[in-house]
Amino acid sequence: MTTVAIASIVAALAAAALAGWLLTRGSGRLRAIDSAPGAALDTADLGLSRSGPTIVHFSAPWCGPCDRVRRVVEQVCSDVGDPGSPIAHVEIDLDANPAAARRFSVLSLPTTLIFDVDGRQRYRASGVPKAADLRSVLQPLLA
Repeated sequence: MTTVAIASIVAALAAAALAGWLLTRGSGRLRAIDSAPGAALDTADLGLSRSGPTIVHFSAPWCGPCDRVRRVVEQVCSDVGDPGSPIAHVEIDLDANPAAARRFSVLSLPTTLIFDVDGRQRYRASGVPKAADLRSVLQPLLA
């Protein structure tokens, strides 16, 4: 193999690694959503809680990372929630509910949405959110 061929392969691998890093560096990061009054989407079919915040995550049976989201969310709900102000967890199967996924612009799995007690979407994450990040955004919603 010539030096030029080796250099080309190394450059292609470096470019692929950089592209992968750029695409996944924000995965799982919770982003605040600006819910302007009057811009609310229909959430009637999501099963949101009326007594506390609700974590909704879109998943599918074939989605491996969705299992990790489920475990993280269930742990956070039991750690942070209390009987007087519980945190609800709703899992929506993307394949069974494509209309809900379209309505909330779910383009990848897993996608996690956090709603306040008034049904306004407050946060969103694509990928697996960190438990500490979930706890930090849920605490103010419980007050």
